[in-house]
Amino acid sequence: MHVDDEVGEGVPAELAAFLRGAGDGRPVRVAASVCGCGGRVFFVLVNASGAERECSGCGSRAFIADSGEYWDEESWEGDEPGMAGCPCGGEEFEAAVAFSLGDDGSVRWVTVGLRCARDGFCGVYADWKIDYTPTDHLLTMV
Repeated sequence: MHVDDEVGEGVPAELAAFLRGAGDGRPVRVAASVCGCGGRVFFVLVNASGAERECSGCGSRAFIADSGEYWDEESWEGDEPGMAGCPCGGEEFEAAVAFSLGDDGSVRWVTVGLRCARDGFCGVYADWKIDYTPTDHLLTMV
């Protein structure tokens, strides 16, 4: 954890604590995924470098951070997305994203954390490096 960590409103406490520890000592901004309908529970497709969420309430879909730019067969290189699952068998999750920040305040890593709606299990389901600037737009793509 870092003294400059920021946790946004609506992030489940267990998931916030879990994601704050994933920042390798860098400051992180943790934000909750919230659908336009207000839903906070999702089915999530993930691979090592991206994630797409589907609201379990209304079925609306959205990419997390810049995942949409790399969400094609050519980019997957054998790492095709699959449905996120909990060890308990659950497939519905609350989602949050930790944005690890560099010294200049730009996003350096995106870490997608999920908390199982059935049993509360928390885990990192996707994590990827950002190697371009500017990155401010990513902070709203949760």
